[in-house]
Amino acid sequence: MDQDAIAEMFSAYGSIHLKRMFSGYGLYSEGVCFCMVLRGGEFYFKVDETSAPRFEAEGCKPFSYSQRRSGKVVTVMSFWQMPERLYDDPDELADWTRQAVAVAQRLQAKKPKRKKKGVTREPVKKAAHRKSAKPRKTAKQKPTKATKKKRAARR
Repeated sequence: MDQDAIAEMFSAYGSIHLKRMFSGYGLYSEGVCFCMVLRGGEFYFKVDETSAPRFEAEGCKPFSYSQRRSGKVVTVMSFWQMPERLYDDPDELADWTRQAVAVAQRLQAKKPKRKKKGVTREPVKKAAHRKSAKPRKTAKQKPTKATKKKRAARR
């Protein structure tokens, strides 16, 4: 299924954004990923413990895949297959989409905020009595080959 067909399918809901993900797409709305679309055209909505029973009642299954090397089947309980009947009912699909977006927003709000690297660091202060900010060698550090050559050249 191409990007235009996917966008048209969700037109009753409103604006969505598609991003490449694995072998398909991730569908985004309001800053969260609410659905995965696989290469074969299967749609998997984001779910939590409150919305999973709705999918179970429809006879849907959670997303699963086989690991290449071990062949072990991994089941991802946070994404469940979209009911088949929603492919032909845009208004009902919009309702399910609103629920999936709400679930994705709740789950994202629960996640702790990541600290950005480099933002929390304090600037390095230079020592007033030294010309450079090079660290002094301690007794435990051995001189490098370059330092030994410099010393030999001075002699």
